[in-house]
Amino acid sequence: MNRTTLTFFGAVAALAAVTGVAAVTVPSGTAQTTAKTAERLPVQRSTLVCPPPPSSEVGETTYTAFTPQGKGGANGSQKSTGKPTADMLPVAGPSSGGSGGKKDDKGKDKGKKDSKDSKDPKDSKDPKDGAKPVVSVKEPGKPVTATTDSSDAPALFGSADGALAPGWSVQQTTTISAGSGRGVQGLSCAAPDTSFWFPGASTGKSRQDYAHLTNPDSTPAVVDLELYGKDGRIKAPTGEGINIPPRSTVPVLLSTLTSAPAEDVVLHVAARSGRVGAAVQASDEKTGGDWLPASAEESSGAVFPGVPADATSVRLVAFAPGGSDADLKVKLAGKSSSFTPAGHESLHVKSGMMATADLGDVTHGETGSLLLTSEGGSGKVVAALRVTRGKGDKQETAFIPATRPIEERGTVADNRAKGSTLSLVATSKDAEVKVTSSAGSEGGAPVSKNYTVKAGTTLAVDPPKPGGGKGAFAVTVEKTSGGPVYASRMLALPEGGVPMFTIQTLPDDRGTVEVPEAEQRLSLLND
Repeated sequence: MNRTTLTFFGAVAALAAVTGVAAVTVPSGTAQTTAKTAERLPVQRSTLVCPPPPSSEVGETTYTAFTPQGKGGANGSQKSTGKPTADMLPVAGPSSGGSGGKKDDKGKDKGKKDSKDSKDPKDSKDPKDGAKPVVSVKEPGKPVTATTDSSDAPALFGSADGALAPGWSVQQTTTISAGSGRGVQGLSCAAPDTSFWFPGASTGKSRQDYAHLTNPDSTPAVVDLELYGKDGRIKAPTGEGINIPPRSTVPVLLSTLTSAPAEDVVLHVAARSGRVGAAVQASDEKTGGDWLPASAEESSGAVFPGVPADATSVRLVAFAPGGSDADLKVKLAGKSSSFTPAGHESLHVKSGMMATADLGDVTHGETGSLLLTSEGGSGKVVAALRVTRGKGDKQETAFIPATRPIEERGTVADNRAKGSTLSLVATSKDAEVKVTSSAGSEGGAPVSKNYTVKAGTTLAVDPPKPGGGKGAFAVTVEKTSGGPVYASRMLALPEGGVPMFTIQTLPDDRGTVEVPEAEQRLSLLND
């Protein structure tokens, strides 16, 4: 008989439920351990979900998967069994249409089923049975890419374990040359969860915003879609109780949930049962489109790193989900200092309501980062920026959600030899960081460079290029010392005079789990 007692296991399980990280492994060969200080252990399993790419006959999507070197489950004192894997597999595909269906480039519905329609779970074939991975990482430090031009490519889900789990990331980048949603639509695939906030979504007449809900599990999930505006909750009864069958995706057109169009709304995706991956695909008739990722967890402040130097319009959308109003100071951290944008010294957000601010060309030719800080311990918010570059019929938009700081390490995949700009902002103290560009997907050697980010400033740099590398590469930022640091990457791929671009933030990859500072008793009895 084998018996294992872990007093900290509940804390690890709770973290797994929130982040998609499934497990850690305790160092082997210990009969009884009492720890007086906290210890960080590499995660042993990570889970990600990518939504289906935008539906376009003139689009091409590239997936880039990567795990940084170091902190792997088979390294150090970690015990690893079997060969590690990191595979992204296709889900069954969209399970409904109509209000939950996608539209083609001309705005016509591709299906007529109600978004609440569902199939019997017993009829849902597990895509893992015989399915081939779309993209697989074989070893840390080497990115892998896959490309599709299919207009009906499915969503992807998958997991990484062992040495491939800590920091595993997958980037989805779609380039659409014409039509609704024209531009570069990029997204860092995220872990499934039970709650997501999307400030900056829209039900306006010029926008087509779809919430893509993907269930990666073998049991059904039930989801509510809640909309909030400047006056509070918006009635959207058809968004309640949406059934997401196992291993399938349901796309929901947000404008079908309400009869009153609104330029800005806040979407809350809340799972009653199960868990889902969620992302909003935003398309505008005049300003192109991009993915709107979820905001970081509600907080008393917010940081939006990497507002482009040539931004012609910046719009802030904030929402206070708790029971208290939020009073926020607004600052922009520029190249050499922080300052308050004229006419936008503060923002008041009422509890349960949305507030917006048009900041215009707030960066004035220098890459900056918007900082929101609480005044007098007020309530918490979720928030996002909609950023526009270009003018007239040559405009393009992207989104920057509020993001978490890099506590240890953060990574973004799919960087190109031209067009990648890394932005770093230190909010309270100077920060030292190490930036590493991986080998390319077609060869080469990694290159690292150290930077100092001064407090209250934004440092914008071109990531170092891999030595002799070809193909896409990943960029990893490690904080080596100092205060909080936040990061984002802009990928600019201009075409036909249109400044097509996308921006992804680099939150901490949570590649390690901290064992609580408490007595940890491990008793291993072998018979």
